[in-house]
Amino acid sequence: MSGGAGAKSAVEWLASVAPDPDACRWEWERNPLGVALLPAGRLWDVLILPGELGYPTLDVLSRFMDRTGPVLADFGDSRLGFFVPPGTAARWLATGVRGAGRGTWIVVPYPGRATGGVRWVVVPDGEGTLTDPAVLELAMHEAAAGLAQDGER
Repeated sequence: MSGGAGAKSAVEWLASVAPDPDACRWEWERNPLGVALLPAGRLWDVLILPGELGYPTLDVLSRFMDRTGPVLADFGDSRLGFFVPPGTAARWLATGVRGAGRGTWIVVPYPGRATGGVRWVVVPDGEGTLTDPAVLELAMHEAAAGLAQDGER
C-alpha cells in the first residue's frame, strides 16, 4: 500500500485506539520517525513470534488465505507481530511467543510510509481484518514442522 484511500483508512483504524486519535494522527504525520505508540487490547492484540518462525508462518498463511491481518517486523526482522482479535494474548499459551494485549503498548509505523526500523510486512486494510488465532496456530505448527524437517536434512 502506498498512500491513497487505503493508507488513510488504515491510519484512521489504527489511530482510533489512541487515547486522543486526533492528537495521535497529528503527531504521527509529523514525527520524523514515522511511528506512534498505540495501546493493544482494544481492537487488536499482537502475537510476537521469533523471525525464524514468523516468516515461515506468514508464508503458510499466505498460501491458504486471501488476506491475513496486519503483520509488523521489528528492527532487523528478528520478530514478527501478527495482529489478532483482542483477548487473544491473555489466552495464548505457546513457548517462545509473546503476547501484547490489554495494558501493553506497541510501536506502530505509519501505514504506507517507510521508517528506519519497525515496518509493515502486511499493512492494515483499514477494515479491521485480523488473523484468526486458530488459523495462526495451525500455520505455526506447519511452519515449525517444515523447519524441523529442513533441520534433519
